[in-house]
Amino acid sequence: MRNGECGVRETPGAAAASGPPGAAGAGALLRIACILGGQEEPDCRPPAVAHWLDELAGARGDMTLRVLDLADYDLPLRYPAHPTEQMASFTAELASAEGFVVVTPECNRSFPAQLKHAIDTGYDEWHAKPVGFVSYGFGCDGVRAVEHLRSVFTELHTVTVRDSVGIDLRFTDEKFPAGGSLYSDGLVRAAGALLDQLTWWGLALREARATRPYVA
Repeated sequence: MRNGECGVRETPGAAAASGPPGAAGAGALLRIACILGGQEEPDCRPPAVAHWLDELAGARGDMTLRVLDLADYDLPLRYPAHPTEQMASFTAELASAEGFVVVTPECNRSFPAQLKHAIDTGYDEWHAKPVGFVSYGFGCDGVRAVEHLRSVFTELHTVTVRDSVGIDLRFTDEKFPAGGSLYSDGLVRAAGALLDQLTWWGLALREARATRPYVA
């Protein structure tokens, strides 16, 4: 797939890490898909978080981050008899990834409907892979959205990592487009813990999937 199609923005090194599921060797960089689940349009916050995470991931040298912005996918509200081209493209990206970071706002004490719909577009593609979360909200850090997402991803046979990143927009919103206070020591430490755990589980589950098929 060419860069820029169907909402995929490829970060440096992602092309070299792409390939069919399970194709990565033991020493290959871990392929992480960063799924942006914002509900406002236009919404600068999810891309700002993705850019921040990409900088942190790039400094590590053990993973590549590929951004999937749901705003750029036209997923049908009712499931058709046969998958559409965009559904097939989205699930192919899920299948290629070895782990996920889901970026979500908290709205009405949960996560947006379009994010749930996108998650439900895949099934097998999620199995036996780790998932981490970055959440945000006004007057909250999105923890209730994350707890709801953990239940959903348990049903999809994923491993959700313990640590997450929560951002209260009361303290970051004015600087969000440029990163600004996203670079506070607390948020950087939280993101580092999330990426550490995502990497551990991603590498362990890569080896496990290569050794024996996952049974769901």
